[in-house]
Amino acid sequence: MLSRRVKAAMKPPKLFRWIRRKIRGKEPSGPTWHRAAVGGHWDTIGRLQFAFLESRGLQPQHYLLDVGCGSLRGGLHFIRHLDAGHYFGIDHEQALLDAGREVELAGARLEHKDPQLFRSDDFDLSLLPPDRTFEFALAQSLFTHLTPDMIDLCLAKVMPRLAPGGTFYATFQESEDGTIDPGKPHRWRTQERRGTHYPFLMFENLARKANVSVEYIGDWHHPRQQMMLAFRA
Repeated sequence: MLSRRVKAAMKPPKLFRWIRRKIRGKEPSGPTWHRAAVGGHWDTIGRLQFAFLESRGLQPQHYLLDVGCGSLRGGLHFIRHLDAGHYFGIDHEQALLDAGREVELAGARLEHKDPQLFRSDDFDLSLLPPDRTFEFALAQSLFTHLTPDMIDLCLAKVMPRLAPGGTFYATFQESEDGTIDPGKPHRWRTQERRGTHYPFLMFENLARKANVSVEYIGDWHHPRQQMMLAFRA
């Protein structure tokens, strides 16, 4: 029998029910609304994130900051791999964090791994232990929903939290003609954008402003052709 708390997390919040009605003309059904809310491709992109960071040297003893972790599409794989308490995830949607913890984490029986999940606006990391640093940070399908100013803010908040030699990996949709296209306002998430396309030059300029370096990694087999970047202090 499922607990009331788990059942509540499985039920789409009113906001997301309204969203899905607008998009599909009907309310969502079943316990997987939170998977659709983060863009689908649950298994594919979840495994892809983990395989990428593992190929870059992620080991169980490392600490990972998952920026925009949502309902733990990639988080489940990282939590399973990392030592207990070494996964930190932030997101500004509490409903997604709740579903990740109460549905996905509980379903995978990974509560004992003690992941640290925090609701955070504007990439505020003040709720995290002040001395906690991270060998790895990841923003998968986050910069694709942000304006340049918000990307600038994200770098300013995340980069000081990297451990010496640490790397902040982030994905973006690349502009084919070199123009900066911040897209359009998201249909329901007022702080987010959709359809953004940015040139690598923009990230070079943002990195220079933040006094960090950026490496263009490029194609990493993302199903929506998002390219990968690596920021280092």
